[in-house]
Amino acid sequence: MPRSALNQPSVDPTPIFEHFRGSFGSELLTAAITHFDLFGRLAEAPKSFDALRNELGLDQRPALVLLTAMRAMGLLADDEAGRVALTPLASEHLVTGGEFDVSDYVGLAADSPGVVAMVARLRSNRPAGSDSDEAGAAFIYREGIDSAMEQEQSARALTLVLAGRAKNVAPVMAERVSLDGVKRLVDVGGGTGIYSIAFLQKNRALRAVVFDRPEVLKVAEEMAAAYGVSDRLECKAGDMFADELPAGEVILLSNILHDWDVPECQSLVQRCADALPTGGRLLVHDVYLNDALDGPLPIALYSANLFALTEGRAYSAAEYRTWLREAGLTPCEIIPTLVHCGVLPGLAAC
Repeated sequence: MPRSALNQPSVDPTPIFEHFRGSFGSELLTAAITHFDLFGRLAEAPKSFDALRNELGLDQRPALVLLTAMRAMGLLADDEAGRVALTPLASEHLVTGGEFDVSDYVGLAADSPGVVAMVARLRSNRPAGSDSDEAGAAFIYREGIDSAMEQEQSARALTLVLAGRAKNVAPVMAERVSLDGVKRLVDVGGGTGIYSIAFLQKNRALRAVVFDRPEVLKVAEEMAAAYGVSDRLECKAGDMFADELPAGEVILLSNILHDWDVPECQSLVQRCADALPTGGRLLVHDVYLNDALDGPLPIALYSANLFALTEGRAYSAAEYRTWLREAGLTPCEIIPTLVHCGVLPGLAAC
């Protein structure tokens, strides 16, 4: 009897992910206080984002990750001129020498391995797994980088790990996102294919293509067989940044863009838009920061998680909508799924 990808969890697992990612809050806060003297630098006067990041010695991506988390914690805010400023909470309790300063208490963790590693990531703007001489990352694939996704054992292990969350989310997405009348779905970077599998079981006339790396697709083929959809799911190997994308009325990017920096995100959205037929849809399934980049805190901490392991971070809905419009697509309302995720559709002109 084939397995079902449409059974939803009876209990929402979101709190587990929040607790797991909570450690990044401790690491970022300790780094901000003890390694970057962030609050001391702002004690005398607010600073523009660029002035502050230059003073901190940080590139734009790590500066955004750090400052977004501090905003989400209620420690930083923008003043009327749009400059980064201390909140009353930070001003009273995180400025050295203040009567109620607790920064030395937080500083007890300054030399802990997690904090030291995070500081190294912030200063280098490179993810864990990067070679010291070459740009690279263990958890993503792009031509020219050393990736675990090209090795059979590590690719299988990571693909199956990521499927743990996806199995919870996929049935919710299949229920809430209608693919009525769609003949072909293209799942770019689809991993195990569990999202496609859920859509296939929900829509019996649908066919799907999972487009990913060869070692990853070995797992997707096994999953397709286990869920009884091998006859309608095609696994196609390729490089999403270089190879022609398969044709389909709907293209899905599920938890893909957050692995990449802005130029790569813009490029991939444009490639997907160019591959869509008239009236087609690009479905961006991801987490979304507030447009002001000041929270929510769980997403800000997940952004730090992404930053440490990939070349990306969490992005706001405003950033995604800008990329969709630049690619000639019309953004629609976000459809919530599970574990802080949602689907942002972009429609090709009719």
